[in-house]
Amino acid sequence: MNSSAPTAKMGRLAAAAVFATALEWFDFLIYATAAALVLGPLFFPAASPVAGTLASFATFAVGFVARPLGGIIAGHVGDRFGRKPPLVAAMLLMGAATFTIGLLPGYATIGVWAPILLVLARLVQGLGVGAQWGGAALLLTEHAPAERRGFYGSLVQTGAIFGAVAGNLFFVLLTTTLTADQFAAWGWRIPFLSGLLLVLIGCYVQLKIEDTPVFRELQQQTAAAKREAGLRKAPLVDAVRSHWRQILQAAGAFFVVNATFYFLISGMLNYATTNIGMSRTTILWCVMLAGLTQVVSMPFFGALTDRMGSRKKLYLTGTVLMAVFAFPMFWLVDTGSVPLVLIALLIAFTIHATMYGPQATLYAEMFPADVRYSGASLGYQFASVFAGGLAPFITTALLAATGSSWSVALYIIATAMITFVAVASIKERFRRDLYATSSEEQVAATSSS
Repeated sequence: MNSSAPTAKMGRLAAAAVFATALEWFDFLIYATAAALVLGPLFFPAASPVAGTLASFATFAVGFVARPLGGIIAGHVGDRFGRKPPLVAAMLLMGAATFTIGLLPGYATIGVWAPILLVLARLVQGLGVGAQWGGAALLLTEHAPAERRGFYGSLVQTGAIFGAVAGNLFFVLLTTTLTADQFAAWGWRIPFLSGLLLVLIGCYVQLKIEDTPVFRELQQQTAAAKREAGLRKAPLVDAVRSHWRQILQAAGAFFVVNATFYFLISGMLNYATTNIGMSRTTILWCVMLAGLTQVVSMPFFGALTDRMGSRKKLYLTGTVLMAVFAFPMFWLVDTGSVPLVLIALLIAFTIHATMYGPQATLYAEMFPADVRYSGASLGYQFASVFAGGLAPFITTALLAATGSSWSVALYIIATAMITFVAVASIKERFRRDLYATSSEEQVAATSSS
């Protein structure tokens, strides 16, 4: 069955999905930059510089702890009531939490309540971003024609890059136009306060989007037909019970992707300023310019998988390349030379794109229609806790313990090994019928055997 949207409509859907995703990730990722640059002294002043940075990165990780819960709730709602409602709710949660962080007084003003409230706001941010990704990914993959599914799925991933680059650009402008005292006193708050307006605009866009044809078809069936097709009352339970292997595979596939992404956009800022002696503005520009190339590279690699006839092959290639490049990346960065640092980041972000670009489509093709939102969200968000959420904290702790970048390179290699094993075990389902439900696939498997 194929009810994919026409090209013009796909263009509008893609623009809306990318815009909304960029807004969501702008709000979530500006915390990563702020944690690396300023939050430690403001909210944890009693700690040493290293301990303060670790504490700020720990609150950064707290947002990831909440992401699986957001994914669980959104997955259940999305599989039962549509892909769109969780998206709108996610934007509202993120906007409220981000705006609150921008208003929070520091430790000097309200004492221990400052870090407590910061952690609570970060938890709400985690709920919001955990609920958002699955819906945005399915919005495009379930609308897209099968022969271009990899390309359109990759566009969702570019939203995270737009959000990260916009956040870094915001901080670059602030650090170059304000004094250090002004930035620490109030300048860092401006990106957080602007998040509310951006998310309100995003919610308006999301409300104009139609739900996917896959879900609409399920929704139009009678109650008896729904039961027969597998659209049950508890899709989350069905996903965990019947598709736990795919959920674990999806989680493992995300390890090196998520860990390296957050090291590159956040951990690298702390590493380059603290260990190499680069200025905050210089390393922010390097990260921003290198990361921006993924706006082109991810759609390219997503489209490449459409022509290759496999998502796995490219994903596995990227995993191996990331492990191989772990030590050379630090050799280049440790020189402190701006051109060499930029080259290192360009290569790292390009390798990262070979995996992150086709990931949304790979996940969509791993699960049947009735549990797709739940399954994809669970795999993605659980991995984010142990990979992305802890990456800046782990790398800072490793550097403090060893005093050398080799420990972080080994950490990247370890996450790549986890990802390689997980992706190698995934059954290739290139261009599967996204309308097929669990029970239909079971019937087909039984009849074929």
